[in-house]
Amino acid sequence: MCGIIGIVGTEPVAQRLIDALRRMEYRGYDSAGLCVVSEGELVRRRAEGKLANLVNVLAESPVDAMTGIAHTRWATHGAPTTQNAHPHATGEVAIVHNGIIENFAQLRAELLARGRTFESETDSEIVAHLVSEQIEAGKSPQEAVSEVLPRLRGAFSLAIAFRQHPDLLIGARLGSPLVVGLGEGESYLGSDALALASLTQQITYLDEGDWAVISRDGVQIYDRDNHPVTREVVASGASAAAIEKGNFHHFMQKEIFEQPTVVAQTLQSYLRPIERKVALPQFDFDISAVDRITIVACGTSYYAAMVAKYWFESFARVPVDIDFASEFRYRDPILQPGGLALFISQSGETADTLAALRHCKAQGQVIAVVVNVPTSTMAREADLLLPTHAGPEIGVASTKAFTCQLAVLAALAAHFAVKKGRMSAEEEAEVVAHLLEAPASLNQALEHDDEIQAMAHLIAPARDVLYLGRGPDFPLALEGALKLKEISYIHAEGYASGEMKHGPIALIDEAVPVIVIAPSGPLFEKTVSNMQEVRARGGRIVLISDAEGLAEAGEGCMATIEMPKVHPLIAPLVYAIPVQLLAYHVACVKGTDVDQPRNLAKSVTVE
Repeated sequence: MCGIIGIVGTEPVAQRLIDALRRMEYRGYDSAGLCVVSEGELVRRRAEGKLANLVNVLAESPVDAMTGIAHTRWATHGAPTTQNAHPHATGEVAIVHNGIIENFAQLRAELLARGRTFESETDSEIVAHLVSEQIEAGKSPQEAVSEVLPRLRGAFSLAIAFRQHPDLLIGARLGSPLVVGLGEGESYLGSDALALASLTQQITYLDEGDWAVISRDGVQIYDRDNHPVTREVVASGASAAAIEKGNFHHFMQKEIFEQPTVVAQTLQSYLRPIERKVALPQFDFDISAVDRITIVACGTSYYAAMVAKYWFESFARVPVDIDFASEFRYRDPILQPGGLALFISQSGETADTLAALRHCKAQGQVIAVVVNVPTSTMAREADLLLPTHAGPEIGVASTKAFTCQLAVLAALAAHFAVKKGRMSAEEEAEVVAHLLEAPASLNQALEHDDEIQAMAHLIAPARDVLYLGRGPDFPLALEGALKLKEISYIHAEGYASGEMKHGPIALIDEAVPVIVIAPSGPLFEKTVSNMQEVRARGGRIVLISDAEGLAEAGEGCMATIEMPKVHPLIAPLVYAIPVQLLAYHVACVKGTDVDQPRNLAKSVTVE
């Protein structure tokens, strides 16, 4: 979602604010802006569109000071215009905001009735006016903020600057992440550790409901009841170098090619190669007593959950329910005592998923979290933390986080099976052996990048594309369609192969490419049969299979993509590569913005 940075510094901050926004632009890029406290004035610069536009505005009209806040926006309330860009300001305060103020309409009506005037359509601006009213009434910044925060409903993180106090900022969070950074004579606020990576490695994660006063002398944190509290200072480990593209054209391309390495790193945390066993982090509940698993996720993480359902039910014979996080609470789910609720998220901050987690926790479920940010809110609230080790993922369309999630979930499913007495030591050793083969197989899949690039022009002119798969390959079809939609803006849908004849086959004609994901194996013949139904109706087929599958069914296809021969267990990881590369190269042919596709943001921290 939106990105926030604030600096109370000992040297000019404008360029450092811009550099931090660059590290957070994956969170939103509809508009950007900054505000500095300069000689008793709040001086703003804002621009519609990407950060480069703000840089141009600053070049034409420079501004600087020792204290400032900045923001990169993913629009919720109000169109992505300069007028709606953050920071929002009154004569006394300026604010930047990530999240949503759910009761903004009521608060705005109250402010209008008191004669306040607004310049934007956003929910965020009401915070500036509420705090400003308190300052104008003679309150200190701390008193003003403590009065206003209890009036705000929703999910938010805030950074607030004050015209009369150039040596301090105030930050607050409720349901949306905010990090405090400590430097030499300086203090910082940021949406995440990555935002502060070039400024400091000493950070503090604010707890839910916390607010913090930061100055050159240090930081004072208060809880939601306005009591001074101490929060742990930790080393962030975030590296600014991790968000450089290197020799790659796009972050997405870089992250696709990082997958053999990061999947290997992830598996190292969950497998004991010598003993051929799965080893999970320590936890204090009896996994063998779990009789039902509820998995909740959004987007790409949801498709990882779909694959995991196959594994949990086939290995451990434990029934699994899967829900979109945005729908989960609203159907009033039945959660039996002693159940395990498993949440999958790249960021660990997705608002829908976090709300579902808290609902399950209140219902007495054991909480497990598969997450790429081990210091995230979900990670801190879990009973069992299962970190992926994908590293920072900057491309908005998730790639390496997905395959690392699959690696963790495969290991977890095998561990469940062992603890439930459904998998012998010999079978566990076989699973571990196949998982250890995955990084090399991913490397082999990447060797076909050139041929995928060469055939991308066949897909790029299409208005509609269908993806087909069976069994664990069906979620891959859904994921492939999602990737194509996200970055090329081509309408695409994924279907279970056998469902084609129950309606979607009506869409087939010579203008609709059909991507078939069909590794050789027990489901191959049925998938090929469905593929022939498509071919008989003039459909243009791209078959993704191994050499054996292509030899049997590849004749007459518009194009084929060869994958290495792999065990069915790791096929979902390996076949993620070609669907990612195909989407990437089609987007490049179409000339779209691969890393920052329109209307999307990396971390969705509003419901």
